[in-house]
Amino acid sequence: MLKEPLLGLVSLGIKWFSPQVTPIFSFRDEIHHFEFVVESPKWGAASPPWPGEKDCRTEVEPMTVFSAKPIRIRLGLLASLTMALAGPTTAQETVRLSLENYMDMETVSGPQISPDGSEVVYTRSWFDMLNDRRESSIWIMNADGSKNRSLLDGAGVQWSPDGTRILFTAPGEPDGTQIHVRWMDAEGSTSQITRIANGPTNVRWSPDGNWIAFTSRVDTQADFAGVDLPSRPSGAAWTPGPKIAERAGYKRDRVGYVDTGWNHLFVVPAEGGTARQLTTGDWNHNGVAWSPDGNEIYFTSYRTEDWDAPEHWQESDIYAVEISTGFIRRLTEERGADNSPVPSPDGSLIAYISGDEHDDTYRNSQIHIMLRDGSGKRSISKDYDRQSGGLMWAPDGNSLYFSVSREGYRSLHSVSIQGGVEQVTDSKSLVTLSSFSDDGTAVGTISSAHEPGDIYRWDLANPDETIRLTRVNEDILNNVTLGEVEEVWYRSEPFDIQGWIVKPPDFDSQRQYPLMLAIHGGPHSMYNGGFNFSFQEHAANDYVVLYTNPRGSTGYGTEFANAIQHDYPGVDMQDLMRGVDHMLETGYIDQDNLFVYGCSGGGILTTYIVGNTDRFTAASANCPIVNWMSAMGTSDAISYTRTFETPFWEDPTEWIDRSSIFYVGNVTTPTMLMTGELDLRTPMGQTEEYYQALHYIGVPTVMVRFQGEWHGTGSRPSNFMRTQLYLRKWWEKWGTHDDPPVS
Repeated sequence: MLKEPLLGLVSLGIKWFSPQVTPIFSFRDEIHHFEFVVESPKWGAASPPWPGEKDCRTEVEPMTVFSAKPIRIRLGLLASLTMALAGPTTAQETVRLSLENYMDMETVSGPQISPDGSEVVYTRSWFDMLNDRRESSIWIMNADGSKNRSLLDGAGVQWSPDGTRILFTAPGEPDGTQIHVRWMDAEGSTSQITRIANGPTNVRWSPDGNWIAFTSRVDTQADFAGVDLPSRPSGAAWTPGPKIAERAGYKRDRVGYVDTGWNHLFVVPAEGGTARQLTTGDWNHNGVAWSPDGNEIYFTSYRTEDWDAPEHWQESDIYAVEISTGFIRRLTEERGADNSPVPSPDGSLIAYISGDEHDDTYRNSQIHIMLRDGSGKRSISKDYDRQSGGLMWAPDGNSLYFSVSREGYRSLHSVSIQGGVEQVTDSKSLVTLSSFSDDGTAVGTISSAHEPGDIYRWDLANPDETIRLTRVNEDILNNVTLGEVEEVWYRSEPFDIQGWIVKPPDFDSQRQYPLMLAIHGGPHSMYNGGFNFSFQEHAANDYVVLYTNPRGSTGYGTEFANAIQHDYPGVDMQDLMRGVDHMLETGYIDQDNLFVYGCSGGGILTTYIVGNTDRFTAASANCPIVNWMSAMGTSDAISYTRTFETPFWEDPTEWIDRSSIFYVGNVTTPTMLMTGELDLRTPMGQTEEYYQALHYIGVPTVMVRFQGEWHGTGSRPSNFMRTQLYLRKWWEKWGTHDDPPVS
């Protein structure tokens, strides 16, 4: 289907060009993974500009095919160009969002500005629909957004301190992810730096650019593993030996077994060579940060003999290791979680995130600083009651920048080393600072209700004046009419609850619409006012979507988040029901077509809701826990056991009260269950328990078991689309509204 239009365009010699880039044209095939690049002989090779660049136009001229390699094409762009060749047309009609658009959506992340402020590198990701997975590559552009082009495949890109090289991670030899370095001169030579058995994490340049630090798992086996079997007959194919587990946390969702080794700290020459292990012992090490003089690396661990005891599950400390000798000093010893060390520019101070030991379900941490030797510890965020992350020292060393998610949005804040937090940005958007140059030019990502997220530039001294550098989804969404997103607040004693309503395009307040109540997971997480493809696509199918942050959500302070302590699920259901009441008061919701769903914490609440009310027409409990007693013995979230006052073998009262399986006899609502078959967080057995119970009492139900999925049902592109469609298929089976059939 694509072959003829492509050949037609090549033969006509169509190219895109702008004043900032060498003329060239590139087709990228999303499905078949072909790239057809055509180039004028008189201009020479160049990287392809993309729609969204300034002053783009077309020109017809004889062209030459000079390369063909596996890559992607945006089907919507190809269609637009083909129509343009056919001659004048009327104004392009707008359409609604569709799942076909999802396959073309891209994301940008981790922009890094060069030390001199002239260029920006970043990671750009897309869906490889042929292999049903997300892929990524590294792109580069000038700091004004011009000359934006693909550089190489990989992710996690970082400039060297002098700006002459970049490091990144990508597949390599002998297998798996490895560290690579590319010189940023005209030659662009690239070298693979590591050849390790297990992929690198926490990769960091040394201050002088001569070394690269990282962490990686060093394989071991359980002490109890291994027995002396009799010799096997020649050629015998015996069953592999058993898996031996000795640690409490021996598995992790999306990973599998994590007790096959220990995460240790390494350094490797930036020109390549043998990686040198700096830490040893039966502990994990994370959170790498170099001292400015390059003599030490700060990291997070909990290097005690009884680290795996339940009373230490919240414990972590900050350590320093001397590069030349491997000598390790412990810098923090207070009870609680100390992590994310970041040394000041002159190396005299270390900032870090600290949380005192507590028995609360949730408590916001604080920003602390200490002297390099570990003395003089004090909080500088003091009574600021929001979760902080992404600490970055200001160039003068007198303050730090950090990100805060609060009241449904994410903004940039600063904190003085003398104490006191100030909000730097304030908008209805999600702002993430990624890096800044020596002159204070910052780059980061910004997204909002109708913008999925792009790279922006701003001056740290004037953050309100942002300059947009990319428009990666403009070619997909420029003719798509999205639904209005309305922020709402309503009362649910003793709190005010924030939520958002996503309305169908061409919304008519005189109509009656079916309602989807979406519940987030966590439970300690926060829905936000940023772009949400899932909700917009449901709205495009004439559903009104309500999503809220009931008590227990983060972003509203410790008291709000901790309000579900020993009562989850439970009292938070009230906040969700008040939200439905609010929607019915608008007059445009069909009270006979109310639907509820959620995954993880949202699935837990969904099963609790249908066991305590029959107001919903149908429900979908995705990846739920329904029996806390059986779940804590099979889930990787074993530490959640500490959110109950007493173990169930001593007193099961609270465990029963919070387990939806004990309310299943009240359920009359048709309830679908959807869970990934690989899920280790809310294991499939939880879904099966509820499914069998619903069948036993005669409640309509269906179990959808997603292949290739861990926790959640949408990490694979095809499974995300299936989740959308199966939800609406279930609503349409039990609802009475007149909607087109699922396709």
